[in-house]
Amino acid sequence: FEHRDSLGTAKNRHRQGAIVSTPQVPLVNALTIDVEDYFQVSAFAPYIQRADWDARECRVERNVGRILDMLAAQKTHATFFTLGWIAQRYPHLVRRIADEGHEVASHGYGHERVSDLTPEAFAHDIRTAKHLLEDIAGVAVTGYRAPSFSIGQGNLWALDVLQQEGYRYSSSIYPIQHDHYGMPDAPRFAHRIRPDLIEVPPTTLRMFNRNLPSSGGGYFRLFPYALSRWMLRQVNQNDQQPAIFYFHPWEIDAAQPRVAGIDARTRFRHYVNIPRMEQRLQRLLQDFQWGRMDHIFLNQVQGGVQRV
Repeated sequence: FEHRDSLGTAKNRHRQGAIVSTPQVPLVNALTIDVEDYFQVSAFAPYIQRADWDARECRVERNVGRILDMLAAQKTHATFFTLGWIAQRYPHLVRRIADEGHEVASHGYGHERVSDLTPEAFAHDIRTAKHLLEDIAGVAVTGYRAPSFSIGQGNLWALDVLQQEGYRYSSSIYPIQHDHYGMPDAPRFAHRIRPDLIEVPPTTLRMFNRNLPSSGGGYFRLFPYALSRWMLRQVNQNDQQPAIFYFHPWEIDAAQPRVAGIDARTRFRHYVNIPRMEQRLQRLLQDFQWGRMDHIFLNQVQGGVQRV
């Protein structure tokens, strides 16, 4: 698939099925929030038993409320990939997300990595979450994001299951090299990966013959804000593609309970620069235009099926 760069030179930057962007029109990027609480993070799984979740102080309600207030002040809409576990306990929060014009999407039910599930268990998880979110919000749920971006080369069957369960897009394959996830050879931009399913990967910047993570999460807290902003602008201006940014409600919560006994790497990754996160998000909302995943990507992917 071809488009023209800022110099007007046609380049084969993307594989068949990529988004077509118009350079003259300012790009609207996708702002996404993975609605889960601090104790549900995959890295904490060895330290916090799933059976103990209900005994933990749940802070997701107040944190999502702060995010919604922030978005309302900036007149910005976003996509909230929400756990069924959270929706079941805080249905009014899911209704507020929908009522304020945001997209309600699925993060599965219990934050189980797809790589840890059988196809049957995965189908049950995403079906349960979809029906629960739709019943509560009163809207169709068309999008899914795998916990910890846990769809990759070893479990691409999950894409077929997502299509069978009625999802229209996924944002689950991160085209980077990482110790816990990633599929670095996957396409960098939105593409039709099955006849009725679009994959919208988190944003990367191609530099030094590799894909650099440029879409939020812990990297956004770790990198200087100016670097993150520059990377996103490069994707908008040079690749002429909308960016996908993600973060979690617990990332704005400096007062969250500290999990004891975790290893040094996990401690650093989880807590680094959390006190600065909300201020950085405020700047991000002002520096770029943002919108919902479904509004930006559904019905805009051209070309045939790009199977991986």
